[in-house]
Amino acid sequence: MPKLTSKTAIITGGASGIGLAIARLFASEGAIVEILDRNTDEMSRAVEEIRAAGGTVAAEACDVTDVKAVEEVTGRIHARRGRIHILINNAGVAHVGNALSTTPEDFERVQRVNVFGPANCLRAALKFMVVDGGGCIVNLASTVSVMAITDRFAYATSKGAVLSMTYSVAKDFLDKGVRCNALLPGRVHTPFVDGFIAKNYPGREAEMFEKLSKTQPIGRMGEPEEVAAAALFLCCDEASFITGIGLPVDGGTLTLR
Repeated sequence: MPKLTSKTAIITGGASGIGLAIARLFASEGAIVEILDRNTDEMSRAVEEIRAAGGTVAAEACDVTDVKAVEEVTGRIHARRGRIHILINNAGVAHVGNALSTTPEDFERVQRVNVFGPANCLRAALKFMVVDGGGCIVNLASTVSVMAITDRFAYATSKGAVLSMTYSVAKDFLDKGVRCNALLPGRVHTPFVDGFIAKNYPGREAEMFEKLSKTQPIGRMGEPEEVAAAALFLCCDEASFITGIGLPVDGGTLTLR
């Protein structure tokens, strides 16, 4: 039987990469998927694909750093669906640089998207979840929430905040029927990774892809669908006893390095 039948799931950054993989899987499991993203072309393609596969999906352009926009779109979703059961805080940006090479402007930009964005979505969704009898939240953090890698000063700061945010929401809304967990992916093969390699290592793409893959103990990068499967587990009834955790999906990176 489908695991998310008739449950409304908001997925930020759901038009590409990990977010799209989550949207596809949730729709296939019976969820009513609501994609929030900034890229309207990618959103249109995602909606068309999911509907063609028999899923129920809608999408709206939304900048998660815009408090008013997030509140308005969340209100519209609640009005047309009647309830918000699931929030997936996936939208985010990456950045490469250390404490000296990262400009104040870049540091602020990363925090606005990766920290303020999830916080805005949490507030907007929790207002309804608390009144409606609960819900499930999954925040996309990272292995760098709890470990160090080179040149990720701004990004690691933001993902550490996302994990702490997860613990705080899980604690504060436990008695309201809200479960809040985080996923800690390792390096996952997404279009961003391909673009990063092409930009920084022109002519050495295959070599660098192999090198980056081998940095994880399992010997390869993860796939977006593998992260999506973990998100599905945390949002379904089988995980009803799980809240306030950061679940690694990392090929052994945190424990076997």
